[in-house]
Amino acid sequence: MTTPEAEQGGGGAGEERVTPEGDAARAEGGEDRPEGGAAQTEGGAAQTEGDAARPEARLERAVRAAEQALIEYEIAVETFRVEVENFSRLHEQKLGPLYARLEELDARVLEARAARSGDPEDRRRAEEARARLAPIPGVEELLNGWMDDSGLFPEAVAMLTDQAVRPPQRVRPSEEARKLYRELARKAHPDLAQEEKERRRREEFITRVNAAYARGDEAELRELAEEWAKGPELKRGPSRAEELYARLEWLAQRKELLALLAKELEESAIGHMLQLAPDDPDGLLDEIGQQLLTQVTERERELAALLAEG
Repeated sequence: MTTPEAEQGGGGAGEERVTPEGDAARAEGGEDRPEGGAAQTEGGAAQTEGDAARPEARLERAVRAAEQALIEYEIAVETFRVEVENFSRLHEQKLGPLYARLEELDARVLEARAARSGDPEDRRRAEEARARLAPIPGVEELLNGWMDDSGLFPEAVAMLTDQAVRPPQRVRPSEEARKLYRELARKAHPDLAQEEKERRRREEFITRVNAAYARGDEAELRELAEEWAKGPELKRGPSRAEELYARLEWLAQRKELLALLAKELEESAIGHMLQLAPDDPDGLLDEIGQQLLTQVTERERELAALLAEG
């Protein structure tokens, strides 16, 4: 088992693996020139000249490298997440009962000490230890059988999800709203479009019109009518270079989010345990289990001695 950062070797999605100096050398043919100065083939020369003529070529290479690095990093993070999740389940299955037994014995030991000493501080500690183990009192009675200290009963969940709590509000659009809606529906109907792009635009617009009419929102319908009258806003599309820069920025942001997730996994209690024994996590569980069994035995002896003295 290795952590995501270890698998990546510190590489990131936002890093450009092609340096400007390396590009310059390749553009001049310094790296790829055969010994003796032999000329490249005509096809190869034409391709090199074509790449050099395109200012976006370096950006495209950087984006491809960043995309590949991000994919590898996502795989590493997801692999580690699955390992943490599986190890957490095994930890609970194998060690959960031992932890519960140890907590129960701790509470009983404190109670026995308090009974023997009569000290108010001992009683306080014993009561706090017992309270941590006790279920929340009165929850089931309070919620009329819908819930206990473990959560909602399945019947209550089904009732809450399958049955509407509040009936939908009745909306009666005004006459002006009806008029605006009919006019917009006639003007902006998708079937009037000749091209697929225009049809999609009309479908999105009519969806907004329908939603406003369903709410009886006359003011919004009036705003939509003004919007339609102005026509579609003509926007300059981004250049290829702008698209590539935006893609690199998105890849870098995605890498940062994945790095945060990886850090949270690595710094969690289970993540720390996995990193202590990356090659034999099951052996680590057995070792911790033996330690807990030893503690349980010690607490049982201590409790028996206190009860015998009492």
